[in-house]
This record gives sequence, C-alpha cells and structure tokens, in this order.
Amino acid sequence: MKGMTRYSIFSLVRNAIGYHEGWPRAWRSPEPRETYDVIVIGGGGHGLATAYYLAKEHGITNVAVLEKSWLGGGNTGRNTTIVRSNYLWDESAALYEKSLQLFEGMTPDINFNIMLSQRGVINLAHNLHDLRELTRRVGAIRLNGIDSEVLNTQQVKAMVPILNCQPDARYPVLGASLQRRAGVARHDAIAWGLARAADARGVDIIQNCEVTGILRDGGRVTGVETTRGTIRAPKVGIVVAGHTSVLAAMAGIRLPIQSHPLQAMVSEPVKPVIDTVVMSGAVHVYVSQSDRGELLLGAGIDGFNSYAPRGSLPVIEQQMAACLELFPIFSRLRVMRTWGGIVDVCPDASPIIGKTPVEGLYINGGWGTGGFKATPGSGWVFAHTMAQDRPHPLNEPFALERFTTGALIDEHGAAAVAH
Repeated sequence: MKGMTRYSIFSLVRNAIGYHEGWPRAWRSPEPRETYDVIVIGGGGHGLATAYYLAKEHGITNVAVLEKSWLGGGNTGRNTTIVRSNYLWDESAALYEKSLQLFEGMTPDINFNIMLSQRGVINLAHNLHDLRELTRRVGAIRLNGIDSEVLNTQQVKAMVPILNCQPDARYPVLGASLQRRAGVARHDAIAWGLARAADARGVDIIQNCEVTGILRDGGRVTGVETTRGTIRAPKVGIVVAGHTSVLAAMAGIRLPIQSHPLQAMVSEPVKPVIDTVVMSGAVHVYVSQSDRGELLLGAGIDGFNSYAPRGSLPVIEQQMAACLELFPIFSRLRVMRTWGGIVDVCPDASPIIGKTPVEGLYINGGWGTGGFKATPGSGWVFAHTMAQDRPHPLNEPFALERFTTGALIDEHGAAAVAH
C-alpha cells in the first residue's frame, strides 16, 4: 500500500464491493453497423493488431473486428507467451524480427503495459549434431542482423544453475544458443491493450458475433453473415487461428491447412528458480517461470486433427517426463492446470499472409505453434496488405501461391521446437 493515497485505497475497496460496475469500460461495445470499409474476423491478438495498424498506419478507422466469443479467448489466451526472432530462414527471420521490434516499443505505443520481459531464450544442444546445427543457426541468424550467440556448458550452467548439466545425464548439455532480446510478454495485456488502442482510434470491436457465412458477388467479397445480422464491407480479413480453413471454406477456398490441439500446463507457484526460457528439441519441452511463480511447460502438438481445445494425456505425460530429465528438482511440484489451444499448421510450418483468389478477401493464418510471437508484426504487415491491396515485402514470401510454385519456407525442418 506504500505510495497509495487514502482516496485510492478507499476507491479500490468501494469498487471491489460493487463488483467494479462503476468502472469505465476499456473499449466500447457497439452494435454492429450495416456497412464498414473493412471487416476483420477474429478478435485475438493478430486480428486486433491488424485493426490497430489499419487505423494508426493507414488512417482506416471504419473497421469492425468480429469475435465469436470474447477478446483473446482463443489462442491468444491459450499460449505460452514466448517472443523471439531467432529463426533460420531469411523470410521468417525478417518477419519475426519486425514483430520483436514492435513488441519492444509496444508499451509506450499503445499506452498499456504488456509486461515484456526480455529474459532471453536458450536452446539446448545434447549431442554433436545438435551443437553443429546450433552453431550454423547462430551464424545464419547473425547474418540477418539478429542477436544470437553460442554458449558452452559452463555458461549454460551459470545462467541456469538448476539445469542438469552432469556429464552422465541421459541428455548431457553440450552447449546452447541464446537470444538475449527474446523472452516473454503478457498475452492478455497485449489483447486488452490493442483493443483499447484500436477502439480509441474509432474501430468497432464487436464480441459475441460469430461469422456464419461469407458473402460474394461473383469473384468479389461483399460482406459476412453473422449471428447478429448481415454486415457489408468491400474488404474482409480472416484472422481466426485454428479455424482458418473453416472460414475460408465459407468463401469456397480450400486451404492446405490442418488443425491440431497444442497443450501446455503450469505448476503450483514457487519462489523464483529460473529467470530465462529454456528449450530442448531433443527431449521436446520448454520451461519458463511466470511472474506469479508458476512453472510454464509446453512441447509439441497432438498428432491427431481436432478443433477441441484440449488434448491427450500421453502428451502431458511426455512433457513432464522431458522436463524432469532437464530439471530433476521439479519432481515434487504439482501440476495445477492444463489447457489446449487449436493451431492450424501449413505443410511448411509457415503462415499464409496475403490475398486470396476472391477479390477483397485476405487471409492471415496457418501460424502453427509460432503465432503469439508474431502478433504485432503479423498485424502490421496484414494491415498494409489489406489497405494497399498488395503484400508488404515482409509478407510477400508467405503468399498462398507458394504451394503451387514450390517456394516453401520449411520451418518444420528448421525450427525444432517452434514455439
């Protein structure tokens, strides 16, 4: 309570007793209008970022963001909050680096604390092949002007004392790569901050408004059908994460996308024991600690296709076993909760960001397990694409046409743990 005035203390108590009913809303809840200049389908981080940058960078404020439930209730609220840009391929590195730069300036830009913590991300090497590949990756990353460095075993141990670095470990730590500017950010703060900032610039954010159909006049989009009526617009952007292919099918477009559950979990809270993010492709787990003391664990997708935001117990079991190989001291901790998100995966594990064969219809999806870290960069380039009706150079390689030309960006082979 130190530093708080007596008025502010009584104000908090009064509003708590009144269930905060007197507090002003962070953004409006308008009724949908009949027409807009642009409709953005999806009220997660990418959709809200698109709307915000449409208004800020391009002066397009007659925009509706349509969300079928509540803002950030999909993958934005179900991810593991990691942000980084240490990608191997030039196209991915450029896009994710733009996103990381936007994250670094986002708090003052939107006047909302996104709680960015640039605590670093460590990728472990457990054998000579890992170490050689990791060294190659660091060289490629640095050639793109992105910070990355190689650590030896002693340097890794100094940064993460609780990591099992014994020579006789089942997965000995021979070294690691480190991106110091990487880290974590608060996922719901990003959704709320972007929503408030977009609303302040005139964007209509409409929750509980599910899109049930996409309207076309020949080869051009004209609007959408929703549970709250028909809404017209000459430009429509699909930004719905795991349901991208479902929405595209409403416009008669078949996408090369599959949807899978992606699970994560948190432990009971403990005092600070790890102040960075540790990833391992060999045992396939990554670990960080939240500001509340919970250990946050994640790994790969479930192998089956599903639209259900939950997964199978074997994947949870494998994550915990992998974690204990690296951090034996965690064996007595309890798992407090688990959850799943729905990720849509392209054949090359890279997103689709661009125009479609239907004039005025644009798609931003297929991010797989790497969507959260791209949130502001994705919205920035997608807003440019929608406003200018042509891709920005950063997202031009991620066009739908690459699946017919063969110019794939194979992050499946490059990313290992792609979170």
